[in-house]
Amino acid sequence: MAFKSGNGNGPIADINVTPLVDVMLVLLVIFMITAPLLFNGIELTLPKTQETNAINITSEQVVLNFTGTGEFYVGRDKVLKTELIKFLKEEFKRVKNPTLYLRADYKIEYGRVAKLMSYLKANNINQIALVTEVEPNK
Repeated sequence: MAFKSGNGNGPIADINVTPLVDVMLVLLVIFMITAPLLFNGIELTLPKTQETNAINITSEQVVLNFTGTGEFYVGRDKVLKTELIKFLKEEFKRVKNPTLYLRADYKIEYGRVAKLMSYLKANNINQIALVTEVEPNK
């Protein structure tokens, strides 16, 4: 847009920043909606419990997903069981948080989850937090 100045010396160019602000706000909303989905990308049916300690999963935490088919994912990366301990220890060094957040599918037998936890503890991964979903109030 061009405007004349008060003293008549010619046009003054101004940039309209309103469309830029609109685009930035839309992008901000999109990122706010999609960011939580990135950390819980592995589809699992978690056991439902009453809320005791709320956990917000972030990229600064090491999350081990144990699927109903027996596959392991650390975050979104698929990991073989033979490489699991090495991969987890590298992740612990990266995030500097010694707690492992274990998300195990509801369909998995209790014994398989117990064996996994025993395997992790035998390899000096002792701080394990089990992640569940909050049971809806009735």
